Amino acid sequence: MSMLQTSLKAAMNARVIGSGSETMILAHGFGGDQSLWDKILPYLTKHYHVLLFDWLCSGTVKDPNLYDPLKYTSFDAFADDLIALMDELHLTSSVFVGHSMSGMIGCIASIKRPQLFSRLIFVGSSPRYITTDDYEGGFDGAAIDNMMSSIESDYGNWTSSFAKLLVDNNDPLSIEHYFKCLKSMNPEFVLPLARAIFHSDERETLEKVTTPCTIVQVKNDLVVPNSVAYYMQKKIKGETTVEFVNAGRHYPQLTAPLELIHVLSRVLGFEI
Repeated sequence: MSMLQTSLKAAMNARVIGSGSETMILAHGFGGDQSLWDKILPYLTKHYHVLLFDWLCSGTVKDPNLYDPLKYTSFDAFADDLIALMDELHLTSSVFVGHSMSGMIGCIASIKRPQLFSRLIFVGSSPRYITTDDYEGGFDGAAIDNMMSSIESDYGNWTSSFAKLLVDNNDPLSIEHYFKCLKSMNPEFVLPLARAIFHSDERETLEKVTTPCTIVQVKNDLVVPNSVAYYMQKKIKGETTVEFVNAGRHYPQLTAPLELIHVLSRVLGFEI
């Protein structure tokens, strides 16, 4: 079945739940699916209509033919899917919460269609992962090359070690949750998408974002250094604030959900 024959809502397992006058969009990151938001969802659905969905690369998407690894070598294709999904559901002026790679996807979508978004909230997002002379990205080029080699040569071990890098090791159940999501992803999708993400450079994209933004930075994130949050704040044109979460590594929604909810409630002005 082609994308033209099915709705994006069905293809992306999209659902809108909750109550409130505003819509909030929760967009998961690489190797995940919408279940990774489960711990914070009950707090959000009291105040918002919440849109949840799975990117077409996710292991939960029923038809693998809907995802073309060649098409999704840049975040633009993901941003186009997000815009098309919002149009299909007649959503505008929404709060967008993007985790990891979805932060940059939200940036690109907001540049293309600013009226769709009232605020962008980035959780563990980065415009570039490789360090340069004047920018600290968190990885050197050799580390990224080693990661790509591991995905190719020892996929099983890589999924396990990657889950332990991203998720707080004090929470084995959350490590297992993310590991299962990652493991369910089609291995043929993983390497080209990982290459696209970890070699991406969206630093110039930030300067075109005019939507108000909040950057949620976890202090012990091993993937995104704290300096990246301040770099993004400086570059984004729209009014931008930085909020810190003390624990949770790259996945505060899994391992520090209450702390993340307190930050979101403070930023958005809702009661927990």
